Amino acid sequence: MYLVIVLAALVGRYLLSLVADVLNVRNIREELPEEFADCYDAERYRTSQRYLRETTRFGLVAETVGLAAVLLLILAGGFNAIDRMVRFPGYGPIVTGLLFVAVVVLIFRIVHLPFSIYDTFVIEEKYGFNKTTPRTFILDMVKALILAVVIGAPIFAAVLWLFGFAGRFAWLYCWAVVTVIQVLLVFLAPYVILPLFNKFEPLEDGELRTAIEGYAREQEFRMKGVYKMDGSKRSAKTNAFFTGFGKSRRIVLFDTLIEKHTVSELVAVVAHEMGHYKKNHVPWAIARATVNMGVTFFLMSLFINNEGLIRAFRMECASIYASLVFFGFLYAPISMVISVIESAVSRRQEYAADAFAATTTGDPASMISGLKKLSVDNLSNLTPHPLKVFVEYSHPPVLDRVKALRASR
Repeated sequence: MYLVIVLAALVGRYLLSLVADVLNVRNIREELPEEFADCYDAERYRTSQRYLRETTRFGLVAETVGLAAVLLLILAGGFNAIDRMVRFPGYGPIVTGLLFVAVVVLIFRIVHLPFSIYDTFVIEEKYGFNKTTPRTFILDMVKALILAVVIGAPIFAAVLWLFGFAGRFAWLYCWAVVTVIQVLLVFLAPYVILPLFNKFEPLEDGELRTAIEGYAREQEFRMKGVYKMDGSKRSAKTNAFFTGFGKSRRIVLFDTLIEKHTVSELVAVVAHEMGHYKKNHVPWAIARATVNMGVTFFLMSLFINNEGLIRAFRMECASIYASLVFFGFLYAPISMVISVIESAVSRRQEYAADAFAATTTGDPASMISGLKKLSVDNLSNLTPHPLKVFVEYSHPPVLDRVKALRASR
């Protein structure tokens, strides 16, 4: 029964993604939407369609190979072979568990690596986005590996220890420990983790900084400052985001975003991000994630050393670490449903943040032009299929956002 559920979840998720992608490509409109006539020339629009088709085909190939790798590990007893390989005499369950997970993760990283290389250095290069050098690509992988060892390994070790020795309330202790660590990481990320990958420099004095800081004062928004990030180190795509909480909050603008947008458009983008804080979207998202994590740990506790689940993956020996990994596969259908719900909530919040920006700046036109430029710069799909939006989009399609902003004027 467990094997059937796991296989059905894996194949079902793949087929849903396949159908959504096929419908999405078929939904491409040859004619340029009238709303974009002022900023999208015909050739650039055709390029965006080619980009969508190519990335979709490539994504399906990558997903197919990834699914095949998982099915092979399950049906051919690959997980058991890994378990036998890492069971060294004298090693306890925690060290063995860390080795087991490390090998599993390494296998999937190796499977994914050729696709990551091709995506970065062929597809993104072809469409003028890639700025990543081989050296940066390799360093990013090394840094990510170090972070996984320094942060991920101790967390997993703590979870293994608690489920092994803390009794019936182990799931509750795991929930508390992981929650505390996540909160700490939110505060540490802007100072320790993010600078490992990018440079963050205070935005230089000038019209843009004055405008953003003036707007923040008007909204009584306390923050650490406005920073520019060297996004051009890896890609020509544009973006902006906030990090931290309270006084540690930072506004971060990609250097590519600053280069391609006017001051009023950048203020509108910042206002949108600020709207998420002002409307408490961020705390509520953290609260939902925390509750979800607690429920997940509770359900996980019910499947520790579950004989049926262990047999489904053709394991010879039951173990806590294998149970945790296999539960992730079993939990996939629930995880997908939660993801769809979270995406729907996120889309509603994006509309609210757009409206906040338009109202507080008194300049919805700049919000609209900023969204349109972002779409053009990133070759975004202007006419995604509703199923694709429903299943995967955390932001509403740009035309829907523009329509909502115009309606609010």
